[in-house]
Amino acid sequence: MFSATGRWNPAAPACVAAVGNFDGVHVGHATIARRLVARAGTLGLPAVVVTFQPHPAAILHPESAPALLTTPRRRAELLAALGVDAVLVQPADRRLLAQEAEAFHADMLRGRLDVRGLVEGHDFRFGAGRRGDVALLERLCAADGIALEVVPPVLHDGAPVSSSRVRGLLAGGDIATANQLLTAPYRITGSVVEGAKRGRTLGFPTANLAGIATLLPGGGVYAARARLAADDAGPVVWPAAVHVGPSVTFGATETAVEVHLIGFRGDLYGTTLHVDFLERLRDTRSFAAVPELVAQLTVDATRAAEVAAAAGPPAPPEGA
Repeated sequence: MFSATGRWNPAAPACVAAVGNFDGVHVGHATIARRLVARAGTLGLPAVVVTFQPHPAAILHPESAPALLTTPRRRAELLAALGVDAVLVQPADRRLLAQEAEAFHADMLRGRLDVRGLVEGHDFRFGAGRRGDVALLERLCAADGIALEVVPPVLHDGAPVSSSRVRGLLAGGDIATANQLLTAPYRITGSVVEGAKRGRTLGFPTANLAGIATLLPGGGVYAARARLAADDAGPVVWPAAVHVGPSVTFGATETAVEVHLIGFRGDLYGTTLHVDFLERLRDTRSFAAVPELVAQLTVDATRAAEVAAAAGPPAPPEGA
């Protein structure tokens, strides 16, 4: 186990904890995190989130494992912004996932973390086969004198907020609604690699991203904000127009992520870029002629700059 961020001493591990995947750090997770921080404050202990890498489903059911919404580092950044003192990332393997719920409680929560309080969502499951539920956790905590707080579901438009719901919205390109469910605009991070270099000949140079570890939004053109990962300590944020999908006008069939940083001049090859999606502008479509495409790119860039300006300055990052 290692600490991704924050104030926690493994030599004196007593804490108040919340355990879960926390993928995406949506508003439901935020409610748990805030209750965790409040409970920890009353006890004078660190507020610690325990999460897992990789996602347990990637080990147990790799063929149907969900695409991630956040990397562990991004997850830690978002949780720290909510006031959590430390995020502990537990490596997940078959041995851990085969551990019975009672053993996980005894070994991990009581033994390694010395938890004095727990805060969990109403649908929390733990242990082999996810057989442990909140009812079992309540009994285990009562026997050990641990204060347990169960947080009810957070609803949006009458339905519970969940990571799977966010994934569905993103896959459908509904960035606006997805961002309402998240605690920060949806982000992807990738390395800038060489592409076909068509954009520069059209007057709209793009950074082509590879190595993206999280879910891509559905195909289309988006307004976004972008910044170099190396600038996290003092970032310059650029409005951006982002195309996700194949360049169908030029007969391409493979999905690409092309980021036009509005107003940027320079070489980005080999750098790492964070891209925060703000609004979907239009579908991907084929253009009959290059001048028609250029005219549409001009409209896209203008609109993307307007959306980024209206969104206001982003919150300063806590990490990468």
